[in-house]
Amino acid sequence: MKISRTSFKHPVTGLHIDSSCPRGREVVRDPPSTPDKTDGRPNVALLYLLAFSPVVEMPKQIHEIKDFLLTARRKDARSVKIKKTGSVTKFKVRCSQYLYTLCVADSDKADKLKQSLPPGLSVQDI
Repeated sequence: MKISRTSFKHPVTGLHIDSSCPRGREVVRDPPSTPDKTDGRPNVALLYLLAFSPVVEMPKQIHEIKDFLLTARRKDARSVKIKKTGSVTKFKVRCSQYLYTLCVADSDKADKLKQSLPPGLSVQDI
C-alpha cells in the first residue's frame, strides 16, 4: 500500500496515520509484522503513554460538613455549585482532580454552610 505525504508513522504505536482525512486522523494500515525485538522487555514508550494519559475520574462524595469545608479551602478548589432539589441541598466543589459532593438534608445547616464557604471561591446557585 502506498503511503501519501499526509500520513505519518505514530512514534509510540507504530501505526501509519493519515492526517488529510476529512473526519480527522485515521489509521491507514498496520505496521508490517516484525519479530519481537524487545527480548521480553516492555515497551517503555507505550507504558509512559498509558501512565500519563488523562483518565476520567468519578466524583467523590463527602459525608461530613467539616471535611467538605476543608476540601473547599484547599488551594486547588476552583468553584462551588449549590443545587437544591426538594428537601436536599447538594454542595459540589470542583478541585483539580475530583468533583466533591456533600448532600445536606437540613435547610438550616445548608444556609449556614453557604455562609461559611471561603470568599475566594466562585459560588453558583443552580
